Amino acid sequence: MAKYRVRVSTGEAFGAGTWDKMSITIVGTQGETPRLPLDHLGKEFTVGAEEDFEVKSPQDVGPVLLLRVHKAPPALLLLLGPLAPDAWFCRSFQLTPPRGSPLRFPAYQWLEGAGSLVLREGAAKVSWADHHPKLQQQRREELQARQEMYRWKTYQPGWPHCLDMETVKDLDLNTKYSVVKSTNLYLRAQSAFAELKIKGLLDRKGSWRSLSEMEMVLNFQKTPATGDKSGSRRTSYEALVVVRRGWWPQQSSDSRDGVDRWTCPQDGESVGCDEKRKRGPQALPQQPEYVFEHWQEDAFFASQFLNGLNPVLIHRCRRLPENFPVTDAMVAPVLGPGTSLQAELERGSLFLVDHGILSGVRTNVINGRPQFSAAPMTLLYQCPGHGPLLPLAIQLSQTPGPNSPIFLPSDDKWDWLLAKTWVRNADFSVHEALTHLLQTHLLSEVFVLATLRQLPRCHPLFKLLVPHTRYTLHINTLARELLITPKRVVDRSTGLGLRGFSELIQRSMEQLNYSVLCLPEDIRARGVEDIPGYYYRDDGMQIWGAVEHFVSEIIGIYYPSDVSVCNDSELQAWVWEIFSKGFLGRESSGLPSSLETREALVQYVTMVIFNCSAKHSAVGSGQFDYCAWMPNLPPSMQLPPPTSKGQASLEGFIATLPPVNASCDVIIALWLLSKEPGDQRPLGTYPEEHFTEEASRQSIAAFQSHLAQISQDIRVRNQGLVLPYTYLDPPLIESSISI
Repeated sequence: MAKYRVRVSTGEAFGAGTWDKMSITIVGTQGETPRLPLDHLGKEFTVGAEEDFEVKSPQDVGPVLLLRVHKAPPALLLLLGPLAPDAWFCRSFQLTPPRGSPLRFPAYQWLEGAGSLVLREGAAKVSWADHHPKLQQQRREELQARQEMYRWKTYQPGWPHCLDMETVKDLDLNTKYSVVKSTNLYLRAQSAFAELKIKGLLDRKGSWRSLSEMEMVLNFQKTPATGDKSGSRRTSYEALVVVRRGWWPQQSSDSRDGVDRWTCPQDGESVGCDEKRKRGPQALPQQPEYVFEHWQEDAFFASQFLNGLNPVLIHRCRRLPENFPVTDAMVAPVLGPGTSLQAELERGSLFLVDHGILSGVRTNVINGRPQFSAAPMTLLYQCPGHGPLLPLAIQLSQTPGPNSPIFLPSDDKWDWLLAKTWVRNADFSVHEALTHLLQTHLLSEVFVLATLRQLPRCHPLFKLLVPHTRYTLHINTLARELLITPKRVVDRSTGLGLRGFSELIQRSMEQLNYSVLCLPEDIRARGVEDIPGYYYRDDGMQIWGAVEHFVSEIIGIYYPSDVSVCNDSELQAWVWEIFSKGFLGRESSGLPSSLETREALVQYVTMVIFNCSAKHSAVGSGQFDYCAWMPNLPPSMQLPPPTSKGQASLEGFIATLPPVNASCDVIIALWLLSKEPGDQRPLGTYPEEHFTEEASRQSIAAFQSHLAQISQDIRVRNQGLVLPYTYLDPPLIESSISI
């Protein structure tokens, strides 16, 4: 007879507890026990509970290898006939054998209905470190089961492969949104649609009557502030940033600003408005209003290429493209006397943003009207002495000539504003299709699927990467159902539509390079190491460095040499699957199909984590901020690009912008996609303790300390900025792509 002590920890999520009965089988080197019930008088396995049991086995099975957890409905419930399956979230088991120290078995898995979990002791092990045949068999069986569950499919030709929902049937509870997240997302969507419908905008197919009418959408999701003589309003941006920091409003009717108290759900602390203002970010400018006030200014137009929604296109220009014939006379009013284009090219003060990938792309039809697109080139000038970045010239096509004039700041106001707005429309298309959808969502789904299919839960890389897989399959499944499918938002309300998006992604996939996904290499390749005021670069490089250092420490713990990397068959299968399914086996991408050194592995894993967290935050969190004032980033254009100067006017400008219903449709989507609907886990937080070794836990603590210092530096820097850059502040970065 052998006695084992068992401690079971149930999760705290909504519905985590269960009425079902549990039993365990202990598998050791000398055999395995029969099923041993875990049973007390009364109800066990309630939400958040930690419960101790003592079980007896007819024999000692020797050193413990595995723990099988069995779940089944109580016999009484079985007599009632088939019932809805009862789910249980198992955090972990702790098993104390008759002789020896307690063993921890991390789980962090939902078990729905009758079924079993096979758990291993928490120490991470690569494939070549598992010597016992039963452990080797467990690894193989786990991966075989996951590969049957999670299969690949082609959603659109030329796109990265994605999850085949036909084989999954329905996302399991370990993959889909929590109840809290799903409910919040649904309620926010319904309130947004209802508000714009009541305002009479959502179904209106005509053009906007005036620029001032568009403020009705700028005021979207705002609450009037009472007692404010200036008439200013509390904006959704303020709530957005506050909620990102974990503070939630408690509203009452008699509060002077509509909010009495703010509560932090992490620790339950509640503070008043004045105290919250001292701690929280509502001292920051209300960004949609800032955009509204400054969108026509050249300096703000240019700054968006550095710190706006799409800060990854600008590159240093050392030689003017032959198809962009800018002359000294054109730019003299901005450059001033005593210099020339050639002098500034040699000095390195000129920059180019080229949207040439849009050339000839198919466009959409909205409300029965054809839409239009441009493929502009924009030349920018960095003023000396850390002055502002300014636009010098804009050409709206890739083919110069009489019908493609070069627009200049010295042109008529409406000519110049219209040209800049065409650039902003091009930036919307490239951002949403490529920077946001392709480079973060679609590629991250590839990383997630390959991780689930090729790395067992005991693998150190699985433990390292699992926080960055959370909810990604669910949000991408929702996107394919609600956004990037026929007759949905992209197809019915953007200038390119689904066909144009698909064509753009296919083009980009043919030229997408590994270096684009590695921030330090991308910065060097674009030659923007020293352009001032580039906060995406500054903050991103700090976060990349912190992640890289953390990953290097973890890799060093489990991989003693380059040979150990080469010999890890599961790691190599993971890398190959990403190369073949994500980059379609295209060797010219520069993405490795195998890894041979620890240094290469560190860079590769850092790239995965950065793009699944920080980069997505940088290019996704500001969508509503920059698009709420629609003329700043119009999703479509109803008139063709101008072919001459002197014809633009206010009326023509408004007529070019997207129709009312399309504007509202896109703004609602971007408002939802800019806000995490609760249940957040910022970068560096690890509520699930997958790593149990002390060395790994110390590395996690050091990583968290590093991120905290970065956050402090960013907040100090932001205090001196007119428009603070917050998208890469670590507490605001979600660990995974989950919205």
